[in-house]
Amino acid sequence: MTDAKGKRIGVIMGGVSAEREVSLRSGEAVAEALVSLGYETVSVVVDENVESQLRESGVDAAFLTLHGGWGEDGRVQALCEMLRIPYTGSGVLASALAMNKPQAKAIFSQFGIPTPRHCPALSREFVFETMKFVPPVVVKPNAEGSTVGIAVARREDEYEAAVERARPYDETPMVEEYIPGREVTVGVLDGEPMGVVEVIPKTGFYDYDSKYTQGASEYVAPAELTGRETGIIQELGARSYKALGCKGAARIDFRLDPDRGPFVLELNTIPGMTRLSLLPMSAAVAGLSFERLCERMLLSALEAA
Repeated sequence: MTDAKGKRIGVIMGGVSAEREVSLRSGEAVAEALVSLGYETVSVVVDENVESQLRESGVDAAFLTLHGGWGEDGRVQALCEMLRIPYTGSGVLASALAMNKPQAKAIFSQFGIPTPRHCPALSREFVFETMKFVPPVVVKPNAEGSTVGIAVARREDEYEAAVERARPYDETPMVEEYIPGREVTVGVLDGEPMGVVEVIPKTGFYDYDSKYTQGASEYVAPAELTGRETGIIQELGARSYKALGCKGAARIDFRLDPDRGPFVLELNTIPGMTRLSLLPMSAAVAGLSFERLCERMLLSALEAA
């Protein structure tokens, strides 16, 4: 096992995306965990000057807790490679693919992984007449996380308002088939699936407010599923991770259609890392403490360097 105790570990947080505040919370929790384990740890809060901030930080390795935007889409990963700084999580290509939802969904489909049908939000006529979508539909930005800018159009006359909600984050958002049923997620660490967690938003839809408003959602860990259902979700999670070429830790989100079974909604290459986030919940079901999860993610990055 790689000895990282003599290295200066930078927890990279902040960024310029709509998820900056979430990133700061993730980074603070990870830094606290690494310090408790005896690692020399420095918090590096970055903004648009990330290149100079990384150069000047003097870190030997980067624990990335940046969410959304260029923190998760491969650009910071490329910067770390240029600076020869080992970093946690997936590489440049996998990060870029996972962040671009239509591209990720195309790969999932190629590998036989069920994912909701989708199309670009060009116009109401294109969506409902040409592509024959039937409400409700989900409208979301192509490349944002934390359900930023997402909305459900339950009727055709709600479509334009849903698109306007997404448009500040994406000039041409994506329309996706609405999958009814339960919402579950599974973490994958170094290719191995962890526990399945069910998310029960009180509004019925897991949007940004449901994620980050205390008491707005309930979580069941492990999810109350049959052994067979759990195994299928874990297998699909691991297959999704492999299909995109991921590394380190990732989280795969699903909807469970009562009749058609699980559909992969998306894969998150840098999921939330507070102690109450879904990836640590998944790890806890698999017997990994928050501290041990952080350490495993860090050592995975150093061993791959």
